[in-house]
This record gives sequence, C-alpha cells and structure tokens, in this order.
Amino acid sequence: MADITNNDHNCTVHGNFTTHYKALSWLMVGEFALGLPLNLSVLYIFIFRFKFWKNKSILLFNIVVADFLMVACLPVKIYNYQNGERRSEDDRMCKTLLFMLFLNRGASIAFLIALSIDRYFNVVHLGKMNFVKKLKKSPQISIIIWLLLLPLTIPTMLNTFECCNSYGRDEQNVTDTFREIVFFTQIVIPFIILVYCTVRMVHRLRKKTVGEKAKLRKASWVVLSVLAVFSICFLPCAVARVVLLSFRLKEWQEAELQAVWVYDSLMVLSFTDCLLDPLVYCLSNSGFRDAYISTFCPMFLQQRLKKYDLGQSAMNTTTTSAVRNISLPIIDNR
Repeated sequence: MADITNNDHNCTVHGNFTTHYKALSWLMVGEFALGLPLNLSVLYIFIFRFKFWKNKSILLFNIVVADFLMVACLPVKIYNYQNGERRSEDDRMCKTLLFMLFLNRGASIAFLIALSIDRYFNVVHLGKMNFVKKLKKSPQISIIIWLLLLPLTIPTMLNTFECCNSYGRDEQNVTDTFREIVFFTQIVIPFIILVYCTVRMVHRLRKKTVGEKAKLRKASWVVLSVLAVFSICFLPCAVARVVLLSFRLKEWQEAELQAVWVYDSLMVLSFTDCLLDPLVYCLSNSGFRDAYISTFCPMFLQQRLKKYDLGQSAMNTTTTSAVRNISLPIIDNR
C-alpha cells in the first residue's frame, strides 16, 4: 500500500498517474491558449471601446479581471504537471500560486453573485429599491470586495493547501480548519443564493404574458446558463474535496490516491470558468456584444450577424403585444 502520510511524498504524482497528470497539463494548455486571448480581447473592449465605468458594467469588468489573473496562473500549473509534480518545489512559488488561485476564484464568484442579485431585483422586484444597482456604479465597492477577500485568502500563504495540507492527517490546527471552511462556504453559499435567484427569475419570466417573447426566452436562457456554468465549474471540485477528506480521515490510503487525482482533475475543469464567463456574462450585454463584434469580427461576419439581429427584430415585432413593451435589464445592463 502506498504511503502518503509524508507531506512531500503526497505532493508527488504516483506511478501510473503520471500519464494522467500530463494529459491534464495539455488540457490546461488548451485552456490557456483559448483563455488568454479571449480575456485580453474582452478587457480591451471594456476599457477602450465599451468604457465600462460609464455603462454600469463595473461588476462585469471585475469578473473579467479575476478570470484574466486566473488564466495567468496556468503556465505554472502546466509546468508542474508536466514534470510529475502536484505543486512547485519552490515553497514561495507554491504559496503565491495558491494565493492567486484562491483570491481570483473568490473574486469571480463574489462579483458573479452580486451581478445575479442585481438581475434578480431587476426581474422579480422591478421598480422597487435595488441596493445592488447603486453599489455597482461605485468602483469603491469593487475595491472593498477585493479587500474583504484578502483575510479569507491569506491563510493559504501560511501553509500549502492543494496537496500538502495536513487536515485530517496530522494534529489539527485553526489554520487548516479555517481554510477548509472558506473553501466550502465560498462555493456552497453562493450556489444556494444563485439557485434561489434563478428559480425566482425563471418563474417570474414565464409568468409574463405581455412583451417580446424572444427576449423572454433569451432572458431565461441567460439566467439558466449562469447556474449551469457555476454548477459545472465549481460544484464538482467541492464534492470531490468532501470525498478526499473522508478517505483521509478513514485512512484509506489507496482510495485517497484515487480521490486526489479526481480532485485535481476537477480543479482543472474549474479553470474553464475563465472561458465561459466572457461568453455567458459579457456577450449577454447587447452593448458590449456590438462593440466586440465590430472590433474583432470580419466585415462579412458582421453583416451576417446584423442581418440575423434584424430578422430577430422583425420577428419580435410580429409577436409583441401592442399594449406595452417590457424592459429586461437581465439582458441589457447598459
């Protein structure tokens, strides 16, 4: 039976898993190759074309910044996995990388939940006071959110976490316990909030009988896609972490080796969030989408997309009640 009680040994890829980790490294190469230009192009549009500070899109901009910083961490992970290591042998590099991954994932989730709550008020409680609507216009609030995440992230600098964490193996300490609590609450609580907001918004949208049906369908798709992205990218690694810790507490060493590989694989899957966020959250904003298409798409594609939009508009005109139109800020956050 493999001995994984030694921390350094636990950070090394074992036997047959070497091939699997190399495969994971190539998956991250693909995520990096796609994610870097995508996030850079989105940042360019936000800053130079869309002027996010004027278009009430500060929350979206912060999500993109967090995703870009996450993508920037991938080359180090790729190098480690290619060399049969679950983390860097340089302790400072390891802790810095873990700090960046925790901080940026936490920021991405925090701003996503703030955006979802704003959309929830815009759809379910339209016309009532929306405190998020006022907060999202202030860049100071975004800075405060980043600063509030620091106390939750700094413990990752005290001891390594991803593979060398001693929780469940050595004598417990406050740092290990606090880190595990932060890891799970960072995913579970936002997921509960997101599910509640999504259910209420979809129910509200389906009850609307007056308005543009195409916009209603699109709004429902946007709401459900946000939940789907969160469920695919973050929930699986949380479940895998629970299984890993349970095997460790029961001292099932062989099973723990399998659980470690599954957990690492699902963490790699969570990095796809950097690819999906720009597509789901940014392109759902019509103003940003138009700026992006006019900047990066060739002319023939711009014309085709324009014809498609005109066709949709014509169809909406025939299906819209003449009584009144409805506004769906969930789609247009300008």
